[in-house]
Amino acid sequence: SADEWCFLPKVRDDGVWGLVDKFWSLDNGRLANGLLVGLYAKFPVAGHQWYALISGALMLTLLWALVAALLRRTGVSTPRGTPLLVAGMILAVFLFATPNTYKTFYWPAASVSHTLAPVLCAAAAIPLLRARGRGGRIAAVAVAAGAGVFMGTLSEEASVVSLVVLGGVVLAAPLIFAERVRRTVRIWSLAGMAGAVAGTLLLLASPGSRNRRTRFDAESVSMLAPESLGGALRGYLEILGTVFTTWQYLGAVAAGLLLGLVGRAGAGPERSVFLPVRPLALLSLGGAAFLVSGYLCTVITYPVFGEQVVTAERTWNDYLLLYVLLLAAAGVLAGRRLRAGRRGRPGLVIAVAALTCAVCTAGLAVPLVDLGDRMRVRAELWDRQDAYLRAGAARGEKVMPYTPTPVARMLEPFGREGLRKWPAGCVADYYGLERVTYAPRTPWRTGSRAFGGMVISP
Repeated sequence: SADEWCFLPKVRDDGVWGLVDKFWSLDNGRLANGLLVGLYAKFPVAGHQWYALISGALMLTLLWALVAALLRRTGVSTPRGTPLLVAGMILAVFLFATPNTYKTFYWPAASVSHTLAPVLCAAAAIPLLRARGRGGRIAAVAVAAGAGVFMGTLSEEASVVSLVVLGGVVLAAPLIFAERVRRTVRIWSLAGMAGAVAGTLLLLASPGSRNRRTRFDAESVSMLAPESLGGALRGYLEILGTVFTTWQYLGAVAAGLLLGLVGRAGAGPERSVFLPVRPLALLSLGGAAFLVSGYLCTVITYPVFGEQVVTAERTWNDYLLLYVLLLAAAGVLAGRRLRAGRRGRPGLVIAVAALTCAVCTAGLAVPLVDLGDRMRVRAELWDRQDAYLRAGAARGEKVMPYTPTPVARMLEPFGREGLRKWPAGCVADYYGLERVTYAPRTPWRTGSRAFGGMVISP
């Protein structure tokens, strides 16, 4: 859908580095983005089919490693499988609690920029958490700087979130970290910030970024203009209204509560890199980082999307991972407080938390059933049309009809009224045609089938 129609022929003809050059020179300047897109576009349709599974497994592995590293550095031991459970619940609500899962996760072009990117940002902390000795600390700082440059050319929004979080760590380090690690944490954070700034400046200076700003008329709309800031604020408040009323996010709180209840201090307090927790201060700092970074992300996307920033759900994920992690942290702190107070029945609370995780998981699964059915129907129709267009191109046809098969408000080469959209030229290029024309009905025989409010028929 949409962008992929233009990515595929470029990678086919010029390889992955040809797409990287296109991103840098023409599209948006995102070098790292072009590299990741090229890696899945190198395997055309199969790359798109396998992207969700592979990226999902990668994100789960990284979050699992992050949770395990945090527990190890705080000297907390848990029953086997608990870190994986917590990481799995965090990932589940992050991927599937948003209003448009197809665009945020199953659409590779959006997932690379806004869903995988924030997880990679969080994973950059793993080397620091696992560092032992001077060499390990130096390596962690180098990884932070390199990851910052990479993120700066992958996702502007994820870079903004990183800068806000790392800046908060530098300023609030005396409230969070033990004195012996404070200097290292600050150096690491500053290295990550320097890398993100360098990568972002590299992106903004690229000809592709200038072309993108011109294409969307973003140059004439200042992000700092009062009307732009006000419009971004209204959009952000509407987004927050949707996020805060999505009950499935309680799954992250429940998973954190379980972790706080079953975790045991397995090492002396002198080994922990964190100061004794001040729940109110910690959650306040985290909440402020989320609210500020989310608004800034909305501000920088508003000149491009305008009021449609509210429906551009894919751009929410850059700061929603921070929200989910904050919810899990709140659950952990609540679980620790309950365990320390020894009030009530811990077994009952554990059972309720586990049940909440199960209910939230079921709540996430129900909408996916309908989405899965729609994706399956679309896949069948897409495959038949693909075979039809390939056969026509092989016969020497130069102009062929195309029927849109929309899903999740994705852009198609033609709208329902036949309005031509920009991917149409890329579709023709992909199949070796001069152009494609709008066909309200499929020219191949599949039998009538309702799809997306249309009747697809012979």
